[in-house]
Amino acid sequence: MLTNDLDFRLEPRLKDLYDEHKKRSAKIDWGYHEFLPWDKAQDFRRVPWDPSQVTLPASVVTAIETALLTEVNLPWFTSHLAQTFKGSLSIVKDFVYTWTAEEDQHSNLLETYLLITRSVDPNRLHELHKMTVENGWEPDFHTPFETMVYTSMQELATMVFYNNVAKEANKHDPDLGRLLRRLAKDETLHYAFYRDVIKFHLQLEPNYCYHLGHVIKNFQMPGAVMPDFENRMAIIAKEANYGPLEYFDQVLDVIIKYWDIENLRPIAPEAEKARLDILNYHARMKRVKERFMRSQK
Repeated sequence: MLTNDLDFRLEPRLKDLYDEHKKRSAKIDWGYHEFLPWDKAQDFRRVPWDPSQVTLPASVVTAIETALLTEVNLPWFTSHLAQTFKGSLSIVKDFVYTWTAEEDQHSNLLETYLLITRSVDPNRLHELHKMTVENGWEPDFHTPFETMVYTSMQELATMVFYNNVAKEANKHDPDLGRLLRRLAKDETLHYAFYRDVIKFHLQLEPNYCYHLGHVIKNFQMPGAVMPDFENRMAIIAKEANYGPLEYFDQVLDVIIKYWDIENLRPIAPEAEKARLDILNYHARMKRVKERFMRSQK
């Protein structure tokens, strides 16, 4: 059994997951207007933007701008999810609608913050926003299970990014630290749903291991289509608390342990090979991390 669809036998458990998500999200429901320093706002027509108005370090601005340009890809990501889960479990489609509604205000919050605080040239930000959305987003996987694996990793990576950057941002603007931690709470709930969908499938049928490896070994954030992405991530890794080391420790290592890949026992030879490939990939990345850590001493 190497099917790449979601298993209908799990629908009652996934409905429970969705109901729990709705309860938890209702307790922390929020509007992005609550997290903005409106007292800092000025009319750009009356007071034109000038670089001297920027008070945040360039690395923090780059991190927030990068987060924004990732979040503006929501229409493409939602479109991909809707198409992927067409004909799949109805409860997953229901969750995608809820997820979209909850994610919808993330880019609004980040963009409005950058404009209110005059942390960026508004004309340049507009161009970057437009270019990123025009670039679209085309993942190289198109099946329900692989898409669930990807969303699990993407939501966890986004949660870690927001929490880590918040620690650096808080030194310069507590309002910014607070709004990033607020965004991280949403990502935490979303991650919890997606990761448990995968965990339930692996527990029911370990042969699903066959479809994990491609996504895990080729993971990229949807924001990779934005202009100058590699340089942005290099700056963030060096100065804003999120890079390859944090990705290994707080995303890759966490998800492989949570799904208990080491102890799964698939029957299909192809699935077992895929499981071992994942563990070898993880071990290789761990050695790279350890070599880098030693070189920094």
